[in-house]
Amino acid sequence: MEENSNIPGKTTAIVAYLTIVGALIAISMNSEPKDKFARFHTRQAFGLHIIFIGFAILNAQWGNEYGFYGLYIFYIVLWFYAFLGLLANKQQEVPVLGPYFQKWYTFIK
Repeated sequence: MEENSNIPGKTTAIVAYLTIVGALIAISMNSEPKDKFARFHTRQAFGLHIIFIGFAILNAQWGNEYGFYGLYIFYIVLWFYAFLGLLANKQQEVPVLGPYFQKWYTFIK
């Protein structure tokens, strides 16, 4: 039994999960040969990065050290969940926030 690991757009999707800069690069990589798989994972990755940065800025204003621990655990768990879904060639949404990411980031085409 052989799985097809050469799904179009998989490289673009992997780049999206690296950092927020990787997500921006993935948006431009998917601009011409528009791929549904890459678009889905780029939206998920972009949403994760934006949520993390937003809450990190809010937490920095509060000065709560323990809040950063929770934030990092939350981010890392959701990032691994999404990235493992990518490696399994699935379009599984991140729990709770995933459907919102698909609605909010419709500018990623």
